Amino acid sequence: MKNPNVEIEWLLEITIEELQEKLKNFEVTSEEIVRMLLNRIANYDQSGPSINSFIEVNPEAIHIARALDYERKTTGSRGILHGIPVAIKDNIDTADKMHTSSGSLVLAESYASKDAFLVEKLRQAGAIILGKTNLTEWAHFIAEDMPSGYSSRGGKTSNPYGAQFSVGGSSSGSGAAIAANFAVVSVGTETSGSILSPASQNGIVGIKPTLGLVSRSGIIPISHNQDTAGPMARTVRDAAILLNVLMGMDPNDPVTCSNPLGNVNFTSFLKVNGLRGKRIGIAREPFFDKLSKEKVSIMEQAIEEVQQLGADVIDPIVIPFVEKIDDINVMIHDFKSDVNAYLKTTDPSLGIRSLKDVIAKNEAIGEKTLKYGQSTLLQAEETSGTLTEPLYLESLLNDAIYSREKGIDAVMNEYSLDAIVFPDYKGALLTAKAGYPSINVPAGFTATGEPVGITFTAKAYQEPILLEIAYSYEQGTKHRKPPVL
Repeated sequence: MKNPNVEIEWLLEITIEELQEKLKNFEVTSEEIVRMLLNRIANYDQSGPSINSFIEVNPEAIHIARALDYERKTTGSRGILHGIPVAIKDNIDTADKMHTSSGSLVLAESYASKDAFLVEKLRQAGAIILGKTNLTEWAHFIAEDMPSGYSSRGGKTSNPYGAQFSVGGSSSGSGAAIAANFAVVSVGTETSGSILSPASQNGIVGIKPTLGLVSRSGIIPISHNQDTAGPMARTVRDAAILLNVLMGMDPNDPVTCSNPLGNVNFTSFLKVNGLRGKRIGIAREPFFDKLSKEKVSIMEQAIEEVQQLGADVIDPIVIPFVEKIDDINVMIHDFKSDVNAYLKTTDPSLGIRSLKDVIAKNEAIGEKTLKYGQSTLLQAEETSGTLTEPLYLESLLNDAIYSREKGIDAVMNEYSLDAIVFPDYKGALLTAKAGYPSINVPAGFTATGEPVGITFTAKAYQEPILLEIAYSYEQGTKHRKPPVL
C-alpha cells in the first residue's frame, strides 16, 4: 500500500474520467483512493480547520473498494463509476451499517431497511458510498432560525473557503465535501434551493433536475411537489456523469414514469461552444436586489462572459407574478403527510412513527435538539395531514400556474429563450415550485474569497440545453479554484 500522505496531491481536483483512466491502467486501486480520502477527511474535515462535512463514514467503504478492485481484475469494469467514491446526504436511505437521520438526534439510531432507489443505481454502477454528509437538520425544515449547515446530530458544517462565509443549505455537507476534495462527487437533495445554494456558496457545480428525472423513493421528504435529488461535483462533466446514473424510472415514484429523456447520455451535450447562438434572459428584479454591490458586480461580469461566449443576451427580462408565489404553504402541508408516510418505514422500536412523535421526542431530549426550536415542525403538525385544506389546494394551483405557464413559460415564450439566468441561487423558490431544472456554476469570488455562482434555468426536461450552456460557460471562464485548507 502506498503512503496516503505522499499520494494525496494528485488526487485533488481529479475528475471521474481521469481517475477512471488511472484505475483502468492499474496505476492506483479503489482501495488506495478510499484510504487517501479517509486520510484527508481525518486531517481536514474532522480536525485542523474542521469543515465537518461528513456526519458518518461508511465502515465498509474500504472492503467494498477492495471487492470492486477484485471485480475489475477478474471480470472487468461495470462502467464510468466503477470504484469511484461518492458521498450521500444524510436524508437518503442506505441499507448498510450507516444511519439515515436527516441530521436529527431523534433518528440518530435509525437504520434504513432498504436502499433508496438512487442508491441502488449507484451500487449497481459500481460506485462506493464513502459516507453520509451533514445537512441543515430536516433539510432546513425544523426552524426558521436554524443556520445553514447545522444539525443536532452532526453539529455545524463550515465553508471550506472560510468559516465566516455561509456554507449554504440544506445540502451543506455535500457541497463542502466536494469543494474540499473529500470525495469525488456527491448527491444532494433540494426542495427550494438546497442544491443550488450550497453549490454556489462552495464554488462547485450543482444540478437541480426536473421534478421526475430522479426518484425520491427512500429519501426523507419535505414536499412531493418539489423534492428532488441531484448531483454535486467540481465540474459540469462529473455532474453530468453522475446524473446519467441517478436518472431512472421507479414504479414506486410515479412522477419518474413520464420522463421523456429515456436513456439519454448527458455527457453528449457537453460542447465548448454550447453558448453560441443561445438566447439567454437575465432575471434582474427582484433577484438582483437581494445581492450585495460586490456580488452584483460579479454577476455583471458573468453576464458579459455569457455574451462573449456567443450567447444572445436579453437583459433584463421580467418574470410576471413572482410575488404571487412567495410562500411555503404547499411545503408546510405536504411535509406532515409525506414525513408521516416515511416514518412508517422506520424501525418500530424507535417509537418515531409520525411528525407528532418527532416533536415529542425533541421536547423530551431538550436543548440538544431544540437549540433553535422547532417552529416549522409545529406549524406543519397543525395541518390536518390530509391535504384537503382550501389554503393548500389553492396554493398548489397558484404555484403551478404562476411559476410555470404564467411565469417562466410566459417569459421564455415571449423572448424565445433557451434559458434564464438568476444571480447566485436567488431564483430557487420559483424554479422549485415550477419543478423545472437549474444548474449552478462557479462565477467568481468576492475580494474576501467568498464563492459566487450563476444559475441557469430552463423548462421541464431541458437538462440537455442547460448542460450545453453550463459546460460552455465553465470551459470559457474556469472560475473554480479549490479552497486552501
